[in-house]
Amino acid sequence: MTKTISTMTFMKATVAAVALVASAGIAAAETKLKVGHVFAADHPWQIALNGLSEDVKAATDGEVVIEVYPSSQLGGDREVAEGLGLGTVEMGLFGTGALQVLDKRLIVEELPYAWPTRETAYAALDGELGEALADILAEHDIVALSWWESGYRHITNSARPVETPADLAGMKLRVPEAELRLDTFRELGALPTPMAFSEVFTALQQNVVDGQENPLATIYASKFHEVQDHLALSGHIWGSAVLTVSQDAWDDLTEEQQTIVMEKAAIWRDKERAMIRDGDDEILKKLEESGMKVTRPDAAAFQEAVQPVWTKYEGVFGEDLLGLVRKYSQGQ
Repeated sequence: MTKTISTMTFMKATVAAVALVASAGIAAAETKLKVGHVFAADHPWQIALNGLSEDVKAATDGEVVIEVYPSSQLGGDREVAEGLGLGTVEMGLFGTGALQVLDKRLIVEELPYAWPTRETAYAALDGELGEALADILAEHDIVALSWWESGYRHITNSARPVETPADLAGMKLRVPEAELRLDTFRELGALPTPMAFSEVFTALQQNVVDGQENPLATIYASKFHEVQDHLALSGHIWGSAVLTVSQDAWDDLTEEQQTIVMEKAAIWRDKERAMIRDGDDEILKKLEESGMKVTRPDAAAFQEAVQPVWTKYEGVFGEDLLGLVRKYSQGQ
C-alpha cells in the first residue's frame, strides 16, 4: 500500500512539474514582429531599426523580436500600409504619403513648404499634430509608435539645372503614389509620374522619367546620383516617417512589453532624426564629388507657385488639422 501511494505521489509531482515548465514556456514564448520599409540596407531607417530591434530584444529578455526587412521585401509603402490595416503585416516604417490609401488627412504634414525648419515639424509631430494623426491611424487599427524623419525633399534630374519653377516645365518627374505630391508638381509645371519606389532607379536609368524628388539620404543610398546629373536643393516638402504596428500585433504584447517598445521607439526616433540631420552636409559633399551639379533655387517663387495646393486641400484636411500645421510652423 505504501509503495502504491509513493508511486502515485511521484506521478502527480511529475505531472505538476511538467505543467509548470510548460506554463513557464508559454509565458516566455517569443513574439516575432516583422517590420518592412522600402529603402536600402545602408539607409538611416535600416540602421535605426536594427538598433531598435537589438534594444527591444535585450530589454524583453528575447521575448519580443523585431525582424527588419529593407528594400521592399515585405512590399512597397502602399502594400505595407494596407497590410497593417488588414492585420496581415505586423509593423511598418514609411513616409506619410503612403497613408493616403487609408485616410487622406494623414498626409497633411506634406503640404509644400509647411515647415520652415525641421525643428518646427518635430515639435508638431511630438505634440498635438502627432496625437491627432495617431488618433486617425487608430481608426484603422494601426498604432503609431513614434514619428521619425524622411527629411527635406529635393529634385534631381538629367535634363537641366533647376533654378526656378519655369525650369520644371514639361519635365517628367517620378513622384510617390500620393495625390498631394502630384498636385504640387502640376502647379510647378512639371509632369509628375506616380511610380513605386522599387521601380525608380531603372526608370531613371532608362530615361522613362527625367528625374525624381527625395531627401538627400535617400538619393545617396539609392544611388540615384549614378543616373542623374542635376540636384536642386528645393526643400519643397519636409516629410516624417511613422513607425507603426498593427493593433492585432500590439494586443499580443503584454503591457510591460508595450511600454518597452514605446520607450525604445522614442529613443531611436531621436537617433534616426540625428542621422538624417547630421548626414545631410556630408551626403551633399559626396553627391557633388560624384559629379552632380548642384543648384540652390530661391524658395520664394516655388512657395508662391504652390499656394493653390493649400487652397485645394483645405476641405480635405479640415480646419483643425490645418490649424495645427499653421500653429507649429509659425513656432507657436
